[in-house]
Amino acid sequence: MKDFLRQQLERYAERLNELNFLLSREDIMANMPQFLKLSREHTDVAAIAERYARYQQIESDIEGAKEMLSDPDMGDMAREEISSGEAELQQLAAQLQRMLLPKDPDDARPAFVEVRAGTGGDESALFAGDITRMYTRYAERMGWRVEIMSANDAELGGYKEVVLRIDGGDNVYGTLRFESGGHRVQRVPATETQGRIHTSACTVAVMPEPDEQQAITLNPADLRIDTFRASGAGGQHINKTDSAVRIVHLPTGIVAECQDGRSQHSNKAKALQVLQARIQEKERSERAAKEAAMRKGLIGSGDRSDRIRTYNFPQGRVTDHRINLTLYKLSFIMDGDLSELMEALQSEREAELLAELEVNQ
Repeated sequence: MKDFLRQQLERYAERLNELNFLLSREDIMANMPQFLKLSREHTDVAAIAERYARYQQIESDIEGAKEMLSDPDMGDMAREEISSGEAELQQLAAQLQRMLLPKDPDDARPAFVEVRAGTGGDESALFAGDITRMYTRYAERMGWRVEIMSANDAELGGYKEVVLRIDGGDNVYGTLRFESGGHRVQRVPATETQGRIHTSACTVAVMPEPDEQQAITLNPADLRIDTFRASGAGGQHINKTDSAVRIVHLPTGIVAECQDGRSQHSNKAKALQVLQARIQEKERSERAAKEAAMRKGLIGSGDRSDRIRTYNFPQGRVTDHRINLTLYKLSFIMDGDLSELMEALQSEREAELLAELEVNQ
């Protein structure tokens, strides 16, 4: 384990002793808000400090076992203890390293996933539909819930634009956040008569659902709210009432609309949710751009203009360009089997954060 990590972990051990003392004081116990705050910190600190204590104990056991290697009667047992101890040390070191990384409070929030057709005409809209299905199937595998907040269907199938709300898990946004960017497809479109491979694209933006307590307060004077009749399949209700809602945030020009619900009130509430998320995401993207000017990170910029992944159908492969990962399992990935991609992206991001943590020591 690196020295700077040991120094961090020693601080947690010291802080645990401080918290144990504070939580035993009568004046702290009488102050319930302060007591709850310290109790939550104690839970987090204890989880790290206890694992580190276990790490140190195993290190000590290994050193003791090494001293027994020269004993003919104890050598085999010592080697076995050293081997099992070193394996557990590796596991604990990885866990501790992950626990020390800074946490984004938004990671635990539900996510809005916005998919837009890009270059490629009808084929890009069909691909946007395929990408939407891919995320929906992945969410099903994870046991998450998916709700369509708004959808602009394309004439030949797929979507010009669709916004999904995904929740039901502990780390929905934290898992999906690295999907933001440009997704490119190379395949023979169904409309192609001569079998030529076309390249088209769609863009994905993943946004955390705003926390009600931290959400931006929208000034009604800054909003233009239009109602219109919903279009598309929807039975007798469609096109009979002005239930669809479009909201424009005048200072930024950001637009959100919803026409999927039967009531204007419901559609307005959903459109405001999406609008809030888009405004916050714009601010987050601007901050990320400033940070990127100071450091080069492969993961997490979330810029729509970044081409992050290529889906090559003739060769059955998917390539994530940020981490140079190529998988020859395209059909499985398009069916929602994204676990290998997600884990690789998460590991790369953790490595970046660890490097930043070391630099800032």
